[in-house]
Amino acid sequence: MKNKLFAIVMLSLTLWGCQDDEPSATLKLPTNIAVAITVSETQEGLVNVRATANDENYFTIRFEDGGNTEEVEDKNGRAQHQYSKSGTYIIITKAHATATDFLQQEDTVQLTIALTTNTNGVPLNGFVSPMTYEGYSLVWSDEFSGNSLNESDWNYELGTGNSGWGNNELQYYLKENTSVNNGFLTIEAKQQAAGSQLYTSSRLTTRNKQSFKYGRIDIRGAMPKGQGLWPSFWMLGTSHLSVGWPDCGELDIMEMVGGSSSGNSDRVTHGTLHWDNNGQYASYGGKTTTNKKDLNHEFHVYSIIWDETSIKWLLDNRQYHKTDIISSQMSEFHEEFFFLFNIAVGGNWPGSPDASTIFPQKMHVDYVRVFQK
Repeated sequence: MKNKLFAIVMLSLTLWGCQDDEPSATLKLPTNIAVAITVSETQEGLVNVRATANDENYFTIRFEDGGNTEEVEDKNGRAQHQYSKSGTYIIITKAHATATDFLQQEDTVQLTIALTTNTNGVPLNGFVSPMTYEGYSLVWSDEFSGNSLNESDWNYELGTGNSGWGNNELQYYLKENTSVNNGFLTIEAKQQAAGSQLYTSSRLTTRNKQSFKYGRIDIRGAMPKGQGLWPSFWMLGTSHLSVGWPDCGELDIMEMVGGSSSGNSDRVTHGTLHWDNNGQYASYGGKTTTNKKDLNHEFHVYSIIWDETSIKWLLDNRQYHKTDIISSQMSEFHEEFFFLFNIAVGGNWPGSPDASTIFPQKMHVDYVRVFQK
């Protein structure tokens, strides 16, 4: 493991049976309680308990964890709990004959969990791209080093657009859901009513302020997580307002369709082109999957290399997709494009959030850099 987790499990020497009143002559208390506590090697802070006893009817396992204390009742003596901080924690296991008659064992587990985020929830780890590439010059970047969004480069798009931005999305975009602190841009999706919508988020563009044709683009970001979340780093042709979509062309540097329903995944990065092909909508894209961790766990660098003949998509400098753009029907991709950063909630592709989706969710951006030959 990159961030090692150490655990020491200590068994208290006190075993006892408890009852509110004197047990009946026929009541038999459980005996020989045994508790095995293990710490996951793949998921930091996850503790598993397995308990056995003789003559028990069921078990309760109580995980003391400050304000997150949890008690699990299980017939087979199985339970687990996710701790988020280093510390020494008490786990109380009871083998019950009845609700008030039981044999109890108290264990202590000591956890050392390497920090993976700062106090604002921004990941501390992940891939970092270089500031220079041979044959290229840096022509524009935003390192988000101030304490507010640079509005000489960025615009806020607000509200619901045209019927959920054309995708039946469920969010209402607000300026307040964007923040810049300690070198990071953060866009936050909330379960919060605004307008006629039940969710809020933010959508940023560089329309009429920064646009580019060709080059290498690197965006270092950490994604939100959950069913119905749809974060994107993407681009539209500057002709968008005059010719419409898809005639202007759309270049999706990164899209994630969160959750696990209908093939959604918090580990998959999509890169796609959308365009007009002789009056017909056309699209072509590819995707790649991280092997071990969801995209919210650490930073990744989402890149394209775009020139006169092709567009290549890279994740952490590893190419996973390429599209040739030499066809005359793809002339859109030989024009200027501007950036859009957003988290959509719901919509035609990801579907709606469900009970498994935890709000608020955040997308963090460390930098966006544009290099050209």
